[in-house]
Amino acid sequence: MIEGYKELDPSKCYFVTGGAGFIGYFLSKKLLELGCRVIAIDNMNDYYDVNLKESRLKQLEGQEGFTFIRGDISDKKTVMKVFAEFKPQIVVNLAAQAGVRYSIENPDSYIQSNMIGFFNVLEACRHNPVEHLVYASSSSVYGANTKVPFSTEDKVDNPVSLYAATKKSNELMAHTYSQLFGIPSTGLRFFTVYGPMGRPDMAYFGFTQKIFKGEIIKVFNFGDCYRDFTYIDDIVESVARILCNPPAKKVDEDSILNGIQYAVYNIGNNQPEHLMDYIAALEKALSKAVGRVVVAEKEFLPMQPGDVKATYSDSSPLVRDFDFKPGMSIEEGLQRFADWYVDYYQVK
Repeated sequence: MIEGYKELDPSKCYFVTGGAGFIGYFLSKKLLELGCRVIAIDNMNDYYDVNLKESRLKQLEGQEGFTFIRGDISDKKTVMKVFAEFKPQIVVNLAAQAGVRYSIENPDSYIQSNMIGFFNVLEACRHNPVEHLVYASSSSVYGANTKVPFSTEDKVDNPVSLYAATKKSNELMAHTYSQLFGIPSTGLRFFTVYGPMGRPDMAYFGFTQKIFKGEIIKVFNFGDCYRDFTYIDDIVESVARILCNPPAKKVDEDSILNGIQYAVYNIGNNQPEHLMDYIAALEKALSKAVGRVVVAEKEFLPMQPGDVKATYSDSSPLVRDFDFKPGMSIEEGLQRFADWYVDYYQVK
């Protein structure tokens, strides 16, 4: 583990953007369980079912130490007010417009949230110094890279979607603010996060909805895709270990980057699964959850614009520095999702 590793500190104030989102909710829940003070913000937009976001939020509201703000990080005044009032020491930026395919159809929302919103967070950290800024990047930054597994040492200059370009831009912006204004920052490249209360726009969730409606699921690249699926608990545990451990200062007196505190980590399962195997595991999990055989009717289609054939995380730096390796099997992870889905949506 890194020298001087620190456990989560309940005495700190944690500001979580996107607090009613998938990862934001589970991270806030974990922090509250550990006795931390959490300030969360979310604009509760309708990119996907708002009722699901409200359900997550309902489980957080009323808990001791939790404060929720319905607001948008693209509104600079709102962000600056939060920092002035609550003076957070640890900031976790998870608010973003997600979705690769959606970015092709609705580019404006990505610039507004992912670029302007993150800029406002950086500005707030600049004028209200924080101990650590942790922010969500994405495995999408690897774009058209063919070398696997993907390493944070690889060049990421070939994004294939605007979403990926905004996430790479976030890393560049954070690097600049770290160098210019001394903001300790860590970017996290998440690899295909899944689990209960997840995002309905994700493939496994959409497949499930269509399967129970008796609709055909669309399988792109004729099923020949690989994804490094990462269960939500593994994501949250990884983030939690990083929060109170900002990067060490770079030591190179001959470099302009001397003293910079900046790092990027992959957060992935390090075990890519073939899409057809993943669908088979989902069918099995859903069958067990409802007590009857569930089989998806499939339509095989070419690759969609913005998609990539494979994602594969080299997570060894995470293991080295924080002694943790995501490892939930897709069988167990999908069963937990299936059980939740059947209960939440009252599937018979």
